[in-house]
Amino acid sequence: MSHKNRLAKETSPYLLQHAENPVDWYPWGPEALEKARSENKVILVSIGYSACHWCHVMEHESFENQQVAEVMNRHFVNIKVDREERPDVDAIYMDSLQAMGVRGGWPLNVFLMPDAKPFYGGTYFPKNNWVNLLHSIQSAFNEQRDKLQESADGFASNLQQKESAKYRLNLSPATSEAGFTEDELRILLNTISKDFDTKDGGMRRSPKFPMPAIWDFLTGMGDLTGSEPLLAHLKLTLDRIALGGIYDHLGGGWTRYSTDEIWKVPHFEKMLYDNGQLMTVYAGAAGLFRELGIYPESVSLYQWAIRKTIAWLEREMTNPEGGFYSAQDADSEGEEGKYYVWKASELKTVLGEDYDTFATAYEITGEGNWEHGNNILHLENLLPAGDWSKLEKVHDLLFEIRDKRIKPGLDNKILCSWNGLMLNGLIDAYRMSGDELIKMLILKNAEFIRENLLIRVFDEDGKEGRGLWHMHSLKNADGSGIHGFLEDYGTIILAFVNLYQVTFDESWLKEAEMLADYTLANFFDAEEGLFYFTDIQGEELIARKKELFDNVIPGSNSIMAHAFLKLSVLTGRSDFRELSESMFFKLKNLILADPQWLSNWAALGLSFTMPMPEIVLSGPDIHRFRKELDLKYYDYNKVFAGTRTGSKLPLLEGRNSNGDTTMIYVCYENTCQLPVSEVNKAVEILKQS
Repeated sequence: MSHKNRLAKETSPYLLQHAENPVDWYPWGPEALEKARSENKVILVSIGYSACHWCHVMEHESFENQQVAEVMNRHFVNIKVDREERPDVDAIYMDSLQAMGVRGGWPLNVFLMPDAKPFYGGTYFPKNNWVNLLHSIQSAFNEQRDKLQESADGFASNLQQKESAKYRLNLSPATSEAGFTEDELRILLNTISKDFDTKDGGMRRSPKFPMPAIWDFLTGMGDLTGSEPLLAHLKLTLDRIALGGIYDHLGGGWTRYSTDEIWKVPHFEKMLYDNGQLMTVYAGAAGLFRELGIYPESVSLYQWAIRKTIAWLEREMTNPEGGFYSAQDADSEGEEGKYYVWKASELKTVLGEDYDTFATAYEITGEGNWEHGNNILHLENLLPAGDWSKLEKVHDLLFEIRDKRIKPGLDNKILCSWNGLMLNGLIDAYRMSGDELIKMLILKNAEFIRENLLIRVFDEDGKEGRGLWHMHSLKNADGSGIHGFLEDYGTIILAFVNLYQVTFDESWLKEAEMLADYTLANFFDAEEGLFYFTDIQGEELIARKKELFDNVIPGSNSIMAHAFLKLSVLTGRSDFRELSESMFFKLKNLILADPQWLSNWAALGLSFTMPMPEIVLSGPDIHRFRKELDLKYYDYNKVFAGTRTGSKLPLLEGRNSNGDTTMIYVCYENTCQLPVSEVNKAVEILKQS
């Protein structure tokens, strides 16, 4: 019978991967922390996630090795953390690593004093380096403990520093309207465009990560300014990421990142959060290009990529109740990318007379266009429509063959925030396409979230509210679990606000408002006017952090600020808008200086700068009218409200239709033009406004 450590009782797929390691792993929690204090031992916190390739490599080399485990068990209290389960713990120790001058990444291995303060860390270590480091750490702890403690106290003090002091935030009251001036828009565009890769798209760096928040911001800038160079760069970037090896041409879905600068060689793991956000970006760009009457081939490409991604989501990433799983591994059969790559000989056998055409398009060679004689499916150029149609038939055939291979591992955690990102992406895809099958998937997922991730809460006066679980699959048998983080609240509030706009079911708006009130009561720091990442009722760690900067996933404060703005328009609550504006002003100087890492904040500034059409529908055909308006008129900033019979929402109050006629009101800042009863007339008004 194989040895099992304490992780065998966990439900996280990542922790369970380590349950048979000879390392005496503990999950994060009071038992391990108390053991370190009582036995006066250094704590090793090792953080990763189930789809992380180098996490697997380090496990195989070191954590599965009996001799290495003996060193770890003798000298350390070893804690294994799933970063997706505990993003709060991960964020603290990732920040500490960066304060040490070490580039972050996963696996993240950090050494702590018995009081949980960090003093040293790194990412992946080869086995011999790891063993040498363990001995060095233990020697230093025995012989130079005072120096280590001094260092740890310094890093902890840095972690506890207020964001306003660390980043010199502007805490003074706003002196102008929220948004950007024309000069500031030019500054933003000039600053961010300096880092454009004008040859292969995206930003100038390698490896290349999809950065959806940047491209969403560029979509908004394109809609506002009509800048041809900007629109051309957006097209180039999105074309390359849909055609390149980073996109799965056979099964759908984007992988984590490209290891090169041309989007050819992917790091093969697929994450739900990338795909949800990229769905939003591709739907937005398709809508904008269609509205402007430009790049029709790209519009078709984006629609294809979205359709295949949704098919992947339904087929491989959705549980029977409608929740979305977290990730698919990069590895299968212990080899990175094995599931996805092809030998030329195999393709010749399968494709027969179609091989030459396919091989030319995809640059397939007998030697392989990658390593070990393997070929990655990667297109340099968008093919003509007729050739593309033929290619899709080959895609289907190859997918059937590939589907019989041993599949990569699945991380079946259902994370609240990532489901929110995907739900938003599906809503955007539905609005761009009008496909009612997407709407069915949307509603199933939304009901799953409502039934499984929302918590009924009550304040001191007995007023009912809403909280969130961070995840579904890791809730304990007694119904308890990890309470939601700010990213969970921001993404779900935004998703529910957007869901209202395609259903006109006001219950979603009410849920969003109650969640917003909960964040104000439990996450808000009145001193800085921003939100902590953790609930005041959550576990007390060595620091309580705020997440400000936008990365692959936007910072949770910027997501919240977007959510408050949209919620204010639809509920009429001025406090929500004032808060969104105030948050924006605090970051504005930083945004202008470095929009690349504050791109979701910059997009919020666009929402304040651009006119915001409030399209109000009243009458029996509100759903058909809404769909037609979405298909016929793209606007980065538009908001819908609708009712068949009447509503107390501020935008709808007193705007009832007459009998069988559906009326359309085009409004700006709650001031409406005369209603019309034809979609085309409403589109004319919108385009002239």
